[in-house]
Formats: sequence, structure tokens, C-alpha cells
Amino acid sequence: MGDIDVLIIGAGAAGSVVAKKCVKNARLFKGIHVASRNIDKCEKLQSECGFAVSISQVDANSTEAVIALIQKIHPNLVINMALPYQDIPIMEACLATGVHYMDTANYESPEEARYSYSWQWAYHDRFKEKGIMALLGCGFDPGVTNVFCSYAKKELFDEIRTVDILDCNDGNHGHPFATNFNPEINIREITQPGKYFEKGSWIDTAPLEISQTFDFPEVGPKKAYLINHEEMESLVLHLNGLQRMRFWMTFSENYLNHLRVLQNVGLTRIEPIEFQGQRVVPLHFLKALLPDPSSLGVTYKGKTCIGCLINGKKDGKDKTIFIYNICRHEDCFEEVRAQAVSYTTGVPAMIGASLILQGIWAGKGVFNVEQMDPAPFMENLNQHGLPWHIKTYS
Repeated sequence: MGDIDVLIIGAGAAGSVVAKKCVKNARLFKGIHVASRNIDKCEKLQSECGFAVSISQVDANSTEAVIALIQKIHPNLVINMALPYQDIPIMEACLATGVHYMDTANYESPEEARYSYSWQWAYHDRFKEKGIMALLGCGFDPGVTNVFCSYAKKELFDEIRTVDILDCNDGNHGHPFATNFNPEINIREITQPGKYFEKGSWIDTAPLEISQTFDFPEVGPKKAYLINHEEMESLVLHLNGLQRMRFWMTFSENYLNHLRVLQNVGLTRIEPIEFQGQRVVPLHFLKALLPDPSSLGVTYKGKTCIGCLINGKKDGKDKTIFIYNICRHEDCFEEVRAQAVSYTTGVPAMIGASLILQGIWAGKGVFNVEQMDPAPFMENLNQHGLPWHIKTYS
């Protein structure tokens, strides 16, 4: 066992929450190292953590650079909080060094706005042969939502027929337009075609084509839009007998109006253009103009409500529940100087890491979180700032 329990790659909004929550739970993490391409972010985070973390600069696109860092500090687990583009290089580095791996978002190519677990699942045999574990998607959605489903399957239902994952942010950060996590990833996710699963088939939709109003607990009725989201891909495989699965996210009209304008003028494009003798990706330029998500917590007010609306049968009777979490932006900022979207991603990553390090979640190969025992994770959510609730409809 190494002197460093966790190497956190990425010092952005969510990565900073992971580091701060690890520091707050020092009995579970005897050594914490944070690395990022941007050393200034690492130094700021180190100062905010009271120098309880060590830091390095690393190019996470380079497997060789990550290997060198792992060999230098000898971590027991790598927590990948970098961009989804960097999942594969970091997984390769973990394989080369025999270190456990964990992330919060599945791989996608920089050249195509499409994501799939297939690229990472393909590593299962190699991780198994190496005797190490890769845990995929241990944020909130994916992550907590997957665990909500596995908990419901194990404890609350005999049969699950439909799942609707609902993500509502009822907060206000005071900016004309900003994204709650990395602008590039956020905008790519929302502007691509939608997708849902029904009766054994995947059905494609136009971007934001389908919407519905849902009455969110403690928030009220909000319009939510059907989008494609990664946890559906794994949950469809692991929830036997599932008839339908959909993912919904709320957006304000102000957000959507800004997004439409940006699309219409071409600023959300990911294909490079020629500008003053240089190749520029419009979305990269837009990202540079928008507020850094880690800066939003200062002015953020309101709350998030994220959960799973699950229908099925228990003891021969129809049953519908909504299992969810409420998280207030102001509470998150008071605790770790972050907004709730970063907090709800970072806390589950810390919990998953602690379960791996304690050997409570264990395996050889590549796994999604719903394949692990949900009970200890659900207990830890209540202990570490993300308490869950259940509303029963029938």
C-alpha cells in the first residue's frame, strides 16, 4: 500500500469538492494528492485545504505523464475528475501501474459529441487480469441515481418496470448565462440528439424535442426536457425486466434562449474553423468567455432536486416512488465554497473512493456503481451531506 491513498486528477469545480471532502474525512484518507494541467488551480486548492493535500502539474491527455506521476507518488486509487476525453489515457496509466481507477463521467471523443461506456467496458478483461478495479460513473447522475435504482431493486421492489431520472436545478447564480459544470461538456451534452429506452429498443429524438412538467419536492412544478444521459446505458443492462427508461433535465427559458442564439451563430460548433491564420474550435472560444463553474457558488441561491421516479410491483401490487436528494447551493458554499452541482458530483466520488479503499466495494475488472452493494453508499450519503428521501405515490 502506498503512502498516498488517492490521486485526484482535476482541480476544477467538482475535483476541488472531492479533495476538500477527503480532507474533511482524514480518517478515511491518509494521503491526498491533486494534479492538474493548471498548477494555479492546484495551488489555490492546496491553500484552501490548509496544505493538507500535495499537488503536481500533469497533462492528463498523456498516459506517459500520468504513469510517471503514479510511479512517483504511489497512490492506491486514482480519482479521475478531469475531462471525459481523458478517461482512456488515465485508465491506460492505471493498467500500466496496477492502480485502481474511478471516474464520474464516461468517455467521449473530442471530435464527436457522442458518449458511450462501450470504450471503457472494453477494458474489463485487462483490468481483471491485472487484478485491479475500475469503477465508472461515481458522481450524482451518473452515480447516485444508479445506486438509487439498485437500492430500489434490492429493497423496495420485486419488479421494476419504468425509471425516469429527473434532474432539476432551481438555483439562480445571477449571471446572464453560465453552465453549472464544464461549459464545453455541458453544451455538447445538451445540444446532441435525445435518446430513451422502451420495450427493448433505443429511440432517438431531436435535441430537447420532448418535455414534460414534473412537480419536484420542495421546488414545485418545473418543465423538464428529455435528453440522452450515460447512466441509462448501464442501467438498462442491470435492471432486468425494465420496460422503459428516460432521463429529464430542467432548463430555464433564459438558458434555452441564450443557447439557441449561440447555436444559431455557430459558437457551439466543435468543428475547427480558420480565424486569423489559426485553427479555432468555436465551443472552446465560448468556454473561455463564460464564467468558470467554480466561481458561481459566491452568488448562487436556491436548490437542486435530483432523483429517480420508479414504477413497478411489490408483493403483487403496483408501486410508484420518487427517491431523491435536495441540495442547497448556499449550504454547499458555506461548507466547501462550491455550488450544489459541483457538490453533488464531488461528494459521491469521495464516498465511492472511501468504500474502495476500505474494501467494501471490491472487484477485478470494470464496473458501474449499480453493480456494487448499494447499502453502504446510501448510508454514507446521509452522513456526508447528501441525505435522500422517498416520496410514495401508490
